[in-house]
Amino acid sequence: MDWPTGLLGFAAGLLISVATAPVGVSGAVFLLPVQVSVLGVPSPAVTPTNLLYNVVAGPGALLRHHRAGTLRGPLTRLLVLGTVPGVVVGAVIRVFAVPGPSVFRLLIAVLLLPLGGWLCLRTLCRASRPAPAREPSSRAVTRLAMAVGVAGGIYGIGGGSLLGPILVGRGMPVAKVAPAALAATFVTSVVGAGTYALLSLTTTGDIAPYWSLGLACGLGGLCGGYLGARLQPRLPETALRLLLGVLALGVGGLYAVQLLR
Repeated sequence: MDWPTGLLGFAAGLLISVATAPVGVSGAVFLLPVQVSVLGVPSPAVTPTNLLYNVVAGPGALLRHHRAGTLRGPLTRLLVLGTVPGVVVGAVIRVFAVPGPSVFRLLIAVLLLPLGGWLCLRTLCRASRPAPAREPSSRAVTRLAMAVGVAGGIYGIGGGSLLGPILVGRGMPVAKVAPAALAATFVTSVVGAGTYALLSLTTTGDIAPYWSLGLACGLGGLCGGYLGARLQPRLPETALRLLLGVLALGVGGLYAVQLLR
């Protein structure tokens, strides 16, 4: 990795995490297309590289939430217990079942388009009908976390970017979901990156993470995540949710168009 690429990765991690950390998203979901299309990370190495980004970037926002006392609570434990086994299964699926670039682009589109549409729709409905929804049960949260962990292991996003909008849409407040989702993203990313590293010892191809680039992006995310978590009480939630929804729809639509060419 040369210096311009490293600086670009650092800047991308910083800017993305500042915008996404306030709602409990590490930013890996938006960093992934930057790595593929701009930084040239091949598939499937882009997935563990993205997980490495989460490992390095995660402590920034988590440190801020720890100081604020918002990391304690049963939701964090439920999300971690569900996503950790799921991310291992997802990593194995990603390496042995969906290694091709066309399938990978399809996966990005299938994941991001519904995520963006869900986020925008729930935000608009919440604004027009502010009555609180019933929060999901502990068993439902654990099952959801496991399913999202599988998707996160395949996609390299740790799962928090999917859990956050779903749980907030089900009636949980952002202040409760954001630190728990970031904690689950960090733990599952550690497990997922380790799983990919082990699989790279027994499988040929670009499976191991691009360590230098992942570290550069992660250092940017470390700084940006802390700033984003610090800014959370001062930023309008509705505008942030809509922005994330539009970004997810745009990136998913871009990959869908590439598949049709």
